[in-house]
Amino acid sequence: MRGEHHALPADISQSQLTDCVAGLNADDPIHGILVQLPLPGELDEQPVLDAIDPRKDVDCFHPYNVGLLSQGRGRFLPCTPHGIQQLLHRSNIETAGKHVVVLGRSEIVGKPMAMLLVQRTSPLGASAANATVTICHSRTPDLPSVTRQADILIAAIGKPKFFTADMIKPGAAVVDVGINRTDEGLVGDVDFDAALEVAGAITPVPGGVGPLTIAMLLHNTLTAAK
Repeated sequence: MRGEHHALPADISQSQLTDCVAGLNADDPIHGILVQLPLPGELDEQPVLDAIDPRKDVDCFHPYNVGLLSQGRGRFLPCTPHGIQQLLHRSNIETAGKHVVVLGRSEIVGKPMAMLLVQRTSPLGASAANATVTICHSRTPDLPSVTRQADILIAAIGKPKFFTADMIKPGAAVVDVGINRTDEGLVGDVDFDAALEVAGAITPVPGGVGPLTIAMLLHNTLTAAK
C-alpha cells in the first residue's frame, strides 16, 4: 500500500483545497482519500468532505456513505467505531442484549458508534450488534445515573479524566476514546487508575483504541481498492 502526503499551506483557500480533492478523485491509482481534521483557519470542512468521491471516502464521512451506514449496508465502516466493535468482539464482550452508553455525539465517534451497535447484525455477526444504545452529551441531566446503567461504556467527549469510578457500573466494559494532552502526558476521558478498580475490562490511553482506528482505515482502503 502506497501513501501520498499532500502537505498544503494553512492559508490555502477553500476552492484550492476542493480542487486538490477533485484531482485525487480523478486519479485512478488513488483508492482512498483522508482529509486530516480539524482544518486550519476559516476553512469549512463539510464541503471538503462532501467533495470526496464516496468510493474513496475511507473515513466514511461522506453523507452518501453515512446514509448507507444508517441502513445497515455500509460501503465502508467508520474507522474508530469499527475498531471499537472489533476490539469488543475479539475480547469476547458481546453487545447483543447489552445496554451501551456512548458519551459524545460527534460525527466521527458518537453517532456512527450508536448506528453500528443498534443494527440487527454486523460483519462480525449478530453478537457484535443488537445493543440498546443511549447517547449522552453536554445537555444530559444527571449523567452519572445514566452511565451507571451501562454494561458497556464508550467515552468520547475530549475531557481529561472526566469519568470517575463512581460513574461506572461494577464489572462494566469501558472503552476510552479520548486523547488529551496534559502536563502528565497523554490521558483519556476516563480516570484509568480509579476505573480499573471497578470496571470488568478497560482500554488504556494511549495504545487502546488508536491502533484499531488505524487498522480499520487500512481495511477500508483495501476494500476501496477491491
